[in-house]
Parts: sequence; C-alpha cells; structure tokens
Amino acid sequence: MPRIAGTTHARATLGLAALLAGATIAAQNPPPPPTNPAVQQPAQPGGRGGGRGRGAVPVMSLSTTAWPDGGRIPARHAQVGGEISPPLTWDGVPDGVASFVLVVRDLDAITGGGTSDVLHWMVWNIPGTARGLAEGVPPGPERPDGSRQISATGPNYRGPGAPAAGPAHHYVFELYALDTLLDVPAVGASPADTRAAVMAALAGHLRGKATLVGLFKRE
Repeated sequence: MPRIAGTTHARATLGLAALLAGATIAAQNPPPPPTNPAVQQPAQPGGRGGGRGRGAVPVMSLSTTAWPDGGRIPARHAQVGGEISPPLTWDGVPDGVASFVLVVRDLDAITGGGTSDVLHWMVWNIPGTARGLAEGVPPGPERPDGSRQISATGPNYRGPGAPAAGPAHHYVFELYALDTLLDVPAVGASPADTRAAVMAALAGHLRGKATLVGLFKRE
C-alpha cells in the first residue's frame, strides 16, 4: 500500500507539472482573436474593390522647364507678368488612354463660401497621343486639336496672383489620363458648373494621374 500511495503521488505531481507547462505555452502563444464575419475586410490593391477591376491608378510624371516641382512660378506665367501658360510635358502614360484633363487650382484661395478653391485653368479632351502643352496656349473655348479650356475668368489660362502679404500660395497642376473623351461643352455654363461637369464625367474613366506644384506670391 505505501508503494501504491507513492506511485499515485508521483503521477499526481507529474500531471500538475504538465498542466502548468501547458498553461505557460498557451500564455506565450495566445490564439488569434475571433473573426467577426459581419465585418467586411478591405479590398486589396488590384482586387475587385479597386473600381472596375483595375486596382490602383498608375502614377505618371508631369513637369515644366519653367520651375522645379515645388519651386517658385516665374512672373512670366503669373498675373503680374505676361500671364503666359507654362510649357508642360508628361510621360509614363498607360495604355488605352483616349484623352487628358488638366486642372490648375490655387489650394490656398477658397471661394464659394469655403466650399471650393480657385480654378486657374482647366483643359479637357486633350488628345490621348499628346505628351505635353506648348507654352502660351492662346485663349478661346476650343483649340484646333479639339481640346477645350476654361478658368474662373473665362476660356483662358489664369496666372497666379497671390498677394504679397502672407505666405506663398500652392498652385497644383493635376493631369488625368482617361479612357474616353468627355461630352462637356466649353460654353453655355458657368466656369464652376463646367468644372463640376468635367470632374463628374471623368469618374470611372481614370487610367492615370500626375501632379506638379508651383509656389507664388507677389513681391
């Protein structure tokens, strides 16, 4: 009987040791939290959640010889100078592009009761074969290549004009590559309504985008 009691005690001791070891391992390796099937996981890039199955929008490059990206815009291209549109070039264009839209806006000038920024230039239906705009685009609602233009002051490029008081304003040039032409007329609506119509029409047709920034304030 003492031998049996000793054996029983030994087995109990070993069982307790194993239980403690298992608890230690479990604490060091906690199980993953339960997944809530009601919560939908975000779509991965390139998956079905990317819009028309295309995934992320390709990034193109947009540049000018007039200033480095993020640099000061020369007076030649501002209201205080000749108000001449700058030369622009772009590359990295993906396949299947039918047209481009260029939007130039002052991020630091708010209009419309604080709901919009100032539109300095918008050119749409630029041919998909184009890889730039020459300096000094003349005014007029429609250009010989079929593209159309508008700004807050009419069918023309409007140069930067931020006042000397305060910091320089950020003027962003945004280029959109589309897989279609936009059926938005250049006349018949206000610049604000035309801009809204163009931005609404390009939704679902975006194939690429590029951005260029310039700074300006009067001296």
